[in-house]
Amino acid sequence: MSKPLCHSAMLTDLYELTMAAAYFENRFATAASFELFVRSLPQERSYLLTAGLEQCLQYLETVRFTKEDIDYLRRQPVFAHVKRHFFDYLETFRFSGEVRAMREGTPAFGEEPMLRVTGPIIEAQIVETFLLSTLTFQTMIASKAARVVTAAAGRDVVEFGTRRAHGPEAGVLAARAAYAAGCAGTSNVEAGQRFGVPIFGTLAHSFVMAYEDEEEAFRRFQQLFPEHSVLLIDTYDTLAAIEKIIRAGLHPKAVRIDSGDLVEISKQVRRRLDAGGLRSTRIFASGDLDEFVIADLLARGAPIDAFGVGTAMATSKDAPALGGVYKLVEVQTAEGSSTRAKFSEEKITYPGRKQVFRFRDAAGSYREDVIGCEDEKYSGAEPLLACVMRNGQRVAPSPGLDEIRSHARQEVARIPESCRKIRGPQNYPVRFSSTLEKLLRSVRQRMTRAAVPQQETL
Repeated sequence: MSKPLCHSAMLTDLYELTMAAAYFENRFATAASFELFVRSLPQERSYLLTAGLEQCLQYLETVRFTKEDIDYLRRQPVFAHVKRHFFDYLETFRFSGEVRAMREGTPAFGEEPMLRVTGPIIEAQIVETFLLSTLTFQTMIASKAARVVTAAAGRDVVEFGTRRAHGPEAGVLAARAAYAAGCAGTSNVEAGQRFGVPIFGTLAHSFVMAYEDEEEAFRRFQQLFPEHSVLLIDTYDTLAAIEKIIRAGLHPKAVRIDSGDLVEISKQVRRRLDAGGLRSTRIFASGDLDEFVIADLLARGAPIDAFGVGTAMATSKDAPALGGVYKLVEVQTAEGSSTRAKFSEEKITYPGRKQVFRFRDAAGSYREDVIGCEDEKYSGAEPLLACVMRNGQRVAPSPGLDEIRSHARQEVARIPESCRKIRGPQNYPVRFSSTLEKLLRSVRQRMTRAAVPQQETL
């Protein structure tokens, strides 16, 4: 996979740049730490599966402002009072900080930092928008895909959703995230080229309809793709199409059903294929599928071998956004490090640089997470946030997508089965450490005292 020459620093929100200008003009050059997390999980989700770190690191390594970018910003009225020195700074802007993150394919839960950025506050501020967008989008898709794969109970799932994704690039990244979460592959050819995701295809109703005779359409396609043909059989009459395939002596790899009562139709198709000597021909189902539909089909005995899932997966249709946030937790002052927290109602954040400690039971399954201060120690716990970038450069080569996929499969299997249920999953136990709770109380008291005007002493 080729790496882009650079990423535009203009892929950000305006207020990141106005804050950066204000920091610069006021010579507020402190180092700061920001943590990215999701406050709470969507309905029917008991875990997230992290994805998108690779694209975040590529961005941080290559983010730049071009001359055209800077000229555009100079012309914006909001920057009318900003001196030229800030724009000179943007010409040499690079990310020089540190990143600690959960490995891609790691389960995460509400309030747990998935990524922490530490660096000059302007740099850490400007990259917020891209990091949030990238990490939460792919995590959202991977989390949905993992549920679909669980529902399929060992049967192949192919990601089919680019045409319904929120833009072509979203489709490519959704395919990546879905494969990382366990899908067998994607219909998106660019995702195959860029990331090495296996690509799959069938044929459309339009191909069948283009010929006067359905049987001829099947023969023509099978002749050209003898080892890979998946014939779509519900354009006119599903069972009649099966008879045509048998009569023509065709041996497709699979037949695809895209509509109707998939349980009853798949049973009839399986019986006729077997009777016609096509026991090795698989049944591939598609058509508005998601984890709930797939689980129901299999529970009712549908003899379906593989599933194509489109809209529900590429858009995470039932939960199409994650409430990801990127919050300041610490700044370096002349006196040393100073922790920060937010106390607004229902949006409290915990102060200080944190670590997520994961505990296992005797069988190796995960039993509890503790969110604690970075320097805490817990015997037997696995710390999940590891340094992946220092001084703006990766500390080691990133794992390949197949390695991420293998890791994700192992990790999801370690989540308690009660938390992996498709309907009504139980919440996984996550708590804040007593040390972190104590720090929160201390910071609250400090901020409360600072907010109260001091009475003049006589």
